[in-house]
Amino acid sequence: MNNLDPIALECLAAVIEEGGFEKAATRLNVTQSAVSQRLRALEAQVGSVLVVRSRPLRPTAAGQLLLKHTQQLRLLRTDLEQELYSLMPHSARRTAHDEAISIAVNADSIATWAIDALQDIALQQLPLEIITDDQDHTLELLRTGEVLGCVTTMPQALRGCRVAALGAMHYMAVAAPGFAQQHVPSGLNRSNFKNLPFLSYNRKDDMQRVFVARAMGLKTVGLHQLFVPNSEAQVRAVAAGWGIGVVPELLARPFLADGRLVNVAESQVLRVDLYWHCWNLQSALLSQLTDAMLRTAKASLAPATPAARATAST
Repeated sequence: MNNLDPIALECLAAVIEEGGFEKAATRLNVTQSAVSQRLRALEAQVGSVLVVRSRPLRPTAAGQLLLKHTQQLRLLRTDLEQELYSLMPHSARRTAHDEAISIAVNADSIATWAIDALQDIALQQLPLEIITDDQDHTLELLRTGEVLGCVTTMPQALRGCRVAALGAMHYMAVAAPGFAQQHVPSGLNRSNFKNLPFLSYNRKDDMQRVFVARAMGLKTVGLHQLFVPNSEAQVRAVAAGWGIGVVPELLARPFLADGRLVNVAESQVLRVDLYWHCWNLQSALLSQLTDAMLRTAKASLAPATPAARATAST
């Protein structure tokens, strides 16, 4: 298939990324009618419906393929712009903030180590977009072409992608000293966990249930949950006495050191291995991004298990 219109491809991406025609028109600074016309022309050229006009709007399988293709074109353009800028550093640098280079990272990684990994790329003023989702679900965003890389718990590479082990985050159950003294003076156990509030990120987050099930030697558990969709805010809420949190040791460390939190299940630590997945493409930016993620994770996280090796699938 030849000569796909790059303007129409960006129009398709805007519709999918913004979740609708009106917001896409605003982003592209055109009328909603123009967005519809460009999308219809692209669908006619491809010979397939690309977007399901539903609520919420969603791409078809063909739409996902073209979205991935558009993301790859963005990556190539960014590589070219970086190389041109290195040759002519005094020239004006193009910043296409409507053509974001997107990655998906779980909230706990953002709160602990991932921002440090992205520091150099952000300072280059590249149009970086970080999408947050649960570490068990970020891989789906890579599968659908919405992002070029992701941090996930899944070790197996998707077709056309490569994967490398980042290391492991260790999770512990913590509470405010007053809360612990009143509700779990002898620690978390089978007789008290069912009556206690546990803080979770959102309804996708099953970290607390997994932790408690393993600590109690049970297959499954039901918990009373409070939802706080921010890792740092969740730790602060636990320190304020809202309930028990199962949080990364990296995030809890300063709170434990100054006594604002206490460990209520000292014999139990949940290890979560993390992996970096990205497209298997020759790209200076993608290589820079991958190197930064691996370097920073190595300095911040526990070593990967011996079985966790970098692999690629083609």
